[in-house]
Amino acid sequence: MFNPGYILLYVQSPETSRHFYTPLLGCAPVEVSPTFVLFVLPGGLKLGLWARDGVEPAAPSVGGAELAMPVDRATLDAMYADWTGKGLPILQEPADMDFGRTFVACDPDGHRLRVFHPAPR
Repeated sequence: MFNPGYILLYVQSPETSRHFYTPLLGCAPVEVSPTFVLFVLPGGLKLGLWARDGVEPAAPSVGGAELAMPVDRATLDAMYADWTGKGLPILQEPADMDFGRTFVACDPDGHRLRVFHPAPR
């Protein structure tokens, strides 16, 4: 059975991405090298930031994927205020969509970071 436990993002600079993600995730990386940074999130999921120049086979350009996080409405509003205050690029202002309320920011490499409050079912 294929049971993924890692998300790997190809980045221009693992060091720049480490400084971006450390406060965003609220935890320090467990592994840091010139070409790779690894975070282990509280739920056990691992987030790796891999220097795109060293990926074999060669890394694709940024694709159509997002890191998404469900939260309650108050947390969504607080995160939006915090992220805009920190100057994160916002790709989508808070909006109500068919699946709930959401906004989208991006990291230094253009990876999309979606925060959403699911609509009641």
